[in-house]
Amino acid sequence: MAKVVQILIAKSAASEMESLETVRAVPGRGLVGDRYYLGKGTFSPAEAKPDFELTLIESENIEDFANETGLPFTALQARRNIVTEGVRLNDLAGKDFEIGEVRIRGIRLCEPCSYLASISFPETLKGLVHKGGLRAQILREGVIRVGHAIST
Repeated sequence: MAKVVQILIAKSAASEMESLETVRAVPGRGLVGDRYYLGKGTFSPAEAKPDFELTLIESENIEDFANETGLPFTALQARRNIVTEGVRLNDLAGKDFEIGEVRIRGIRLCEPCSYLASISFPETLKGLVHKGGLRAQILREGVIRVGHAIST
């Protein structure tokens, strides 16, 4: 079953990610309390853009990268909001899906960037290409909980 295994937010670009059991997702804003919801993310656009509302990453890709490189890379270092299990996120780019009661649209892949490499490991630039997650838009407000099913 495809599901949410972790929810992470950071209050600012410099803040460490913190794990939550539940979070409210708001269309046009993001996850309540997260840096992008507050307009304080490293890449926060001056004008809100749909692909900055929510980011997801597969736990399997985090684990594979850590195992392949021998680096202690974790979901906290990936700096994505929703960590999933049992779903190929690349397949959801351009598609609508649901996490619990929240309707979401996959916008584009969330490829690793030089900022991520600078705060974690340089190897992420090559090792997470096409495995860095998904940028998504929140279409319907609601609560996301750890354990919620992901359905298409």
